[in-house]
Amino acid sequence: MTAEYVIAAPVIASVAARAAAETAGVVRLEPGLLGLATAWAREARQRWKGLEPAPADGVRVRTHEDRVTVEVDVVISGADQAAAVGRAVQLAVFREVLAQTGRSVDAVRVSILDIEVGQR
Repeated sequence: MTAEYVIAAPVIASVAARAAAETAGVVRLEPGLLGLATAWAREARQRWKGLEPAPADGVRVRTHEDRVTVEVDVVISGADQAAAVGRAVQLAVFREVLAQTGRSVDAVRVSILDIEVGQR
C-alpha cells in the first residue's frame, strides 16, 4: 500500500508568507483588498473547523493539477532597491516551499504595495 500526501494551499501560503517576511528589505506582508477578503474567509473556515489559522496575510496560492503559483504582496524598506528585494522574495519563496512541502513552485509573483522611507 502506498500513502499519498496532499499539501493544501493554506499550508503553502503559510510557508511562503514566513519566507517572504524573513527576507531582508521586507518590512511586512500587506494584504490588498482581495487578500483581506480571502484571508478573512480562510480564517473563518479554519476557526469553524477548530483549527488555529496559520499566518498567511498578503499571500495567495493557486494550484492547478501539479502546478503551484504564489502571489506575495509586500511593503519594503526605502533603504533597499525594490527589484533586488523582489527577486530575493521570489528566491526565498521558491526555496522554502520546496524544502518544507516538497512541492516545486512554477511562479512567484511579488507585488510591492508600498515603500516605507526610513525603515530598515
